[in-house]
Amino acid sequence: MNEYTAACRTNAHKGGKFKQEVEEVIGWSIKQALTSKSLRKPSGAVMVRFEWHERTKKRDADNIVFSKKFILDALVKNGVLEDDSRKYVKGFYDEVVDDKEDFVIVELVEI
Repeated sequence: MNEYTAACRTNAHKGGKFKQEVEEVIGWSIKQALTSKSLRKPSGAVMVRFEWHERTKKRDADNIVFSKKFILDALVKNGVLEDDSRKYVKGFYDEVVDDKEDFVIVELVEI
């Protein structure tokens, strides 16, 4: 979140470009998951479970989970979710895990 906020404060176009670039990287992971069949389009509304793995304890949990906005928008852009409104996304569960690498596991739980 801090990186995105800094980009937005520098220039509105820089903030938009930052978001677009992050969503593009996420989009590649989504395409890979769809191809490998580890991800499929849900048939109805979902709860979204995020498991955030972090190398250090430097970042606050709220700054880490802010990234869900980019992930949800990328899921919509890549046709996995119809929309990220409350009609389709009923809620979230976040867990931050200390680990040796930074990554996130996203699970769409149909309800």
